[in-house]
Amino acid sequence: MELIAFLRANDWAFLGFTGLLGLSVGSFLNVVVYRLPKMLERQWRRECQELQGETAETDPAPFNLSQPASHCPHCGHKIRPWENIPLLSWLLLRGRCANCGAAIGLRYPLVEALTGLLSLLVGLHFGVTWATVAALFLTWSLIALSLIDFDTQLLPDSITLPFLWLGLFVSLFDLFTDSHSAIIGALAGYLSLWSVYQLFKHLTGKEGMGYGDFKLLAMLGAWMGWQYLPQVVMLSALVGALVGVSLILLRGRDRNVPIPFGPYLAAAGWISLMWGDAINQAYLHWSGLA
Repeated sequence: MELIAFLRANDWAFLGFTGLLGLSVGSFLNVVVYRLPKMLERQWRRECQELQGETAETDPAPFNLSQPASHCPHCGHKIRPWENIPLLSWLLLRGRCANCGAAIGLRYPLVEALTGLLSLLVGLHFGVTWATVAALFLTWSLIALSLIDFDTQLLPDSITLPFLWLGLFVSLFDLFTDSHSAIIGALAGYLSLWSVYQLFKHLTGKEGMGYGDFKLLAMLGAWMGWQYLPQVVMLSALVGALVGVSLILLRGRDRNVPIPFGPYLAAAGWISLMWGDAINQAYLHWSGLA
C-alpha cells in the first residue's frame, strides 16, 4: 500500500517504472514471438506422427520459452546478463554479437522500444489503477500476436483463448466494460467475422481469413464490450486496405498472396481501448448526431 501511495504521489516514478517494465517485457516478447511458433510446429508434428501410428520423434534438447538459454544463432555464444539489458545492450554492442561480431537484427531493440513506449502510454492514460495492470497485459499480448501473425500467419490459441477468458474475468470488476457487454462482445466478435468468412468462401471458393482472426476479435469484444466492435472492425479494415493497396502498388505484391489481418485488428483494438470514447465522440460531433 505504501508503494501504491508513493507511485500515486510521484508520477515520474510510476511512469518510469511502467516504461522500464515495458522494455523488459519487450525483451521477453522477442523470445515468445520467435519460439512459440516453433514450439507449436513441433507439437503438431508429434501429434500427426501419433495419428498416423508412427513413433513420435523425440526432440534432442528441450525447446521452450526458457530453454535453451538465449544465444547467438551464428556462433552459439551464450548471452550474458549484461549483454541482455533491453535496448541498452544493443546500443552498447552497436548491434553486434560480443563474441563473433555478427549483426543482431534491428527488430529486437525495436520491439523492446515499442513495448516500452506503448506501456508508458498505458500508464499515462490510466494512471495508478488496476485498469493499467490489465491494459498492460492486454497490450503485451496484442504485440506478441501481431508479430507472430506477421511472421507466420498464425494467431496461437495459447494466447488468444486465455486472454479471452481473462477479458471476461476483468469485466467482473467493470474496468473497461460490464460482464453483460463483455459476454455479448465475445460472441458477436467471433460470429461476425465467422459469418463474413463463410459468405466470402461461399461466393469465391476462397478463405478470406483464418479462424484465429475470429478468436482475436472475440477476445477484444470480451475486453471492451460489443459496443466497440464496429469501431475496431472499421479501423482495422481501413488500415488493412490502405496497407494492402500500398503493398500492391509500390512493391508489386501478388494480389493472391494473403496479408495477415491480425496486426490490423490488434492495432485497432489497442487504439479503441485507449481512445475509443474520444473517437466515438468526435464521430458523433462530426456527423451532427451529438
